[in-house]
Amino acid sequence: MLDLILVSLGVLLAFTVAGVMAYLYVQDVTQEKHTVLRNFPLIGHLRYVFERLGEYFRQYLFLGDREEMPFDRATRSWVYRMAKNEGGIIGFGSTYRIHETGALIFVNAPFPVLEEEQRPVPATAIGEGYCRTPFVGRSLINISAMSFGAISKPAVRALSRGAASAGCWLDTGEGGLSPYHLEGGCDIIFQIGTAKYGVRDADGQLSDERLRELAAHETVRAFEIKLSQGAKPGKGGVLPGNKVTPEIAKIRGIAEGRDSLSPNRHPDIASIDELLDRIEHIRTVTGKPVGVKTAIGGRRFMNELTAGVSRRGLQAAPDFLTIDGGEGGSGAAPQALADHMALSIDEALPLVTDALIASGLKERIRVIASGQLVTPARVAWALAAGADYVNSARGFMFALGCIQSLRCHTNTCPTGVATHDPRLQRGLVVQDKAERVASYCKNMNQEIAMIAHSCGLRTARELRREHVRIVQASGQSIALDVLFPYPAMNPER
Repeated sequence: MLDLILVSLGVLLAFTVAGVMAYLYVQDVTQEKHTVLRNFPLIGHLRYVFERLGEYFRQYLFLGDREEMPFDRATRSWVYRMAKNEGGIIGFGSTYRIHETGALIFVNAPFPVLEEEQRPVPATAIGEGYCRTPFVGRSLINISAMSFGAISKPAVRALSRGAASAGCWLDTGEGGLSPYHLEGGCDIIFQIGTAKYGVRDADGQLSDERLRELAAHETVRAFEIKLSQGAKPGKGGVLPGNKVTPEIAKIRGIAEGRDSLSPNRHPDIASIDELLDRIEHIRTVTGKPVGVKTAIGGRRFMNELTAGVSRRGLQAAPDFLTIDGGEGGSGAAPQALADHMALSIDEALPLVTDALIASGLKERIRVIASGQLVTPARVAWALAAGADYVNSARGFMFALGCIQSLRCHTNTCPTGVATHDPRLQRGLVVQDKAERVASYCKNMNQEIAMIAHSCGLRTARELRREHVRIVQASGQSIALDVLFPYPAMNPER
């Protein structure tokens, strides 16, 4: 009797499979959207399966440690080790391609600095003398703008706690200030995006009342007007509707479940003078430093900015500039802009610092660099090129456990970092990841200092362009101060 039942079930299963295949066959040969399926019914589906899985097979099985994009496996592993306090020690030699165009080489000193000669990084104030409450950054490396909405609640909580432990600041991104940013008690830079989320009135205009409320938080140290970001210059923020939860909608002041699209620019800022007017206004209302975040497309912006400050006086200047390279990342960005818009940080940062030096504004305006600066060597390069601080978003995402699955915009992030699915968020344990965030920041500062000491410098703030060499297409290196010579100061300014 049992044998008869099993045979019957087997026959039923065979007929079912045959029926499904027949249905798919007819569907494939009659549909008109996909040529491959019309010409190769049934087996054509394998092409789409392999296409979907291909990026994961390449990432884990086929690509070398230095071949992945946007971050190769060797770089991610370096970040993971620092976040886990496992050290940046390797054996048998480096896989870094030292002869490849663009490779970084630091100029080692014949007599490096002894431990007793080393000094702590000197404090660098932002806005001192120009606002009621200036801000002193404590860490060379800090957490770049990532909005609550683009990243999850447990991710923001872990970043806030980790930043407080490590002594670095956390930029809110343009999505407004959430309770989770405040939870850890870390220093916060509040970003004002083009939609003015979190500081807008009922008509969507900038609200002085909301600015005062935010400035009343002791841990909100500064405000940042976002003109553009490296991943999508000329395009406002994009938060897909499937990530706009009721809580996020309330914080931002927008409709639940609908795509959140910021304007391409601030409607009330269409010139350098209007930008400087807005900076002075926000600084007066809040009493705190006010800066600008922007990607750089050429010399025009800096020429107009420095000329405007020279004309109006130092009190009109932004207290800091956050310069984002065209290689910057985002949870959702049009590929046409992400691939082809704005200068890389390698070109933009020297351009900006040169303009500030030439105009005599380098001591007035602090420079914060951003754009794939996730390793100690890249941060040390940025400091040598003229940055006062460095921001990193994806470095800290890796510290949170990001595996570069490239699903930030789909709400299906497998590590819980960039999703609002409670089931996926469950995997991100806040306390554990907060410790990793803090460890990554602390170890980055230590290894940046190690590079400086090997260059014969007492602190990383002494790094200059002559301490870095860049490998050229010929395979030979050239000093950064030859590639980007320091400009002479304009005596008229």
